[in-house]
Amino acid sequence: MEAIEELTVQPCTSSLYLRPFRLCYRQNGTKKFWDFMRTHDSVSILIFNTSRQCFVVVKQFRPAVYMCEVERHHPQVFQNQDKQSFSRVEDPLPAVVGVTYELCAGIVDKPDLSLEEIACEEVLEECGYRVPITDLRRITSYRSGVGVTGSRQTLFYAEVTDQMKTGEGGGQPGEGELIEVVEIPLEDSMKFAYDESLPKTMGVIFSFMWFQTNIAPKLPKK
Repeated sequence: MEAIEELTVQPCTSSLYLRPFRLCYRQNGTKKFWDFMRTHDSVSILIFNTSRQCFVVVKQFRPAVYMCEVERHHPQVFQNQDKQSFSRVEDPLPAVVGVTYELCAGIVDKPDLSLEEIACEEVLEECGYRVPITDLRRITSYRSGVGVTGSRQTLFYAEVTDQMKTGEGGGQPGEGELIEVVEIPLEDSMKFAYDESLPKTMGVIFSFMWFQTNIAPKLPKK
């Protein structure tokens, strides 16, 4: 993972993916307001390689996670958060503190494609496996970021084999993606899920538990 250099923090008033709003409303006679962000819905995919009995997840640097760690060590960074000014961190933390393990996933920003088609594209781009749409199994959908975005994520399950791997994955470098593909052996998956020293999303934990209940009992016994 590359080092983080020349770290500065500034207010953001526009974004290609996030739109800030303030909701003013009345609840049970009490006036309230809430700041929220509108963003795209998304898909995520639990990938299980049956050739080697392992899960295929991704690992990548997440600036928001990184900044949470930065704030713990340099709380002054956000002291000017309401001002149109920069806050510079003179001694940035190593990038590894912002790296998380996640399911293969992507935003829903192509109205001409179905959720299944977008999911298959993400599996190919991020992990290098070509999965037919008919091989996808929809698990469920849920709201993510309920306090900030309220967007919907749809979770799929896909089984792959070594023969279905047609590339290295890693995402789209042209879009700034820098993704590492990681394999988690099935026998170590629940230990991995609950290991707090390995930062991960709730989607990883939930999907591993879903697998243990719905798929693992049907696997051939060793």
